[in-house]
Amino acid sequence: MPLGYDGKLYILAFDHRGSFQKKMFGIAGDPTPEETATIADAKHLIYEGMVKAVEKSDVHPDTLGVLVDEQFGAPKSIQGDAKAAGLKLAMPVEKSGQDMFDFEYGDAFGEHILKFDPDFSKVLVRYNPDHDAEENRVQLGKLKTLADWLHENDRLFLFELLVPAEPAQLESVGGDADRYDAELRPELMRKAIEAIQDFGIEVDIWKIEGVDEQSDAEMLAKQTRSGEGRENVVCVLLGRGASDAKVDQWLQAAAPVDGFIGFAIGRSIWWDALKGFLDGSVSREDAQDKIADNYLRFIQVYEAAEQGAGVA
Repeated sequence: MPLGYDGKLYILAFDHRGSFQKKMFGIAGDPTPEETATIADAKHLIYEGMVKAVEKSDVHPDTLGVLVDEQFGAPKSIQGDAKAAGLKLAMPVEKSGQDMFDFEYGDAFGEHILKFDPDFSKVLVRYNPDHDAEENRVQLGKLKTLADWLHENDRLFLFELLVPAEPAQLESVGGDADRYDAELRPELMRKAIEAIQDFGIEVDIWKIEGVDEQSDAEMLAKQTRSGEGRENVVCVLLGRGASDAKVDQWLQAAAPVDGFIGFAIGRSIWWDALKGFLDGSVSREDAQDKIADNYLRFIQVYEAAEQGAGVA
């Protein structure tokens, strides 16, 4: 099966696990069955927002998708419902909350993928090319095992790349995280993608952090497609829990660029609505509507930027 993906992709991401249960519910460690049920219901509310979005929108469901985990999604059958509704389904393979990539289900990762049959198998990876070389090598070895298995089984690989600052890098910009994002991160992302490719890890869809400048988005898209057989590899943007204004800026920078096909945004869409529902200030129906409207607004921002560039 050739690498890459053909078509638009707008993913509502809610595969957060460790950070979700801790920050939203104050639960540390393994949740009890009762706590798991509560968290699963919250995940289902986010999915209900997606259902509302489909009802409100004339966007073809084939371009819409959800990214949801097995732990809190399966108890409410979100995966099966999403597939039955014609939505694209993405599921994570990584263990939650790890600085270095590891498999959630160890050597049994393939069994879990085959059981749920997602359209995309996703990993979240923190990789800085200037990090410890041995730790990077070990991490890349595990990722190659996954990539090879996925492509041997004709499955699509969705790779979420985060490039956290090394202490020396942050120090070089005076400890300013915004300066790191603007001045250093784009080239570090390119180098990270190049290193991952050079290790023999083939990716179909890169899920990447937004950049402020269109030229940086072009640089990253070019890198993802460099090398034989990668001409159809594509990118989607993640939201990183940022404000609407910041996510809009990232979408507007990337949407006109050949090789970008959409986004996979999570907390920026559903965090406030879900928080309001849990504290009783927002009804379940209103929370669904807020999630749907936020999701559809980002689609409008993306498509307006894309079409505007086409006209220009």
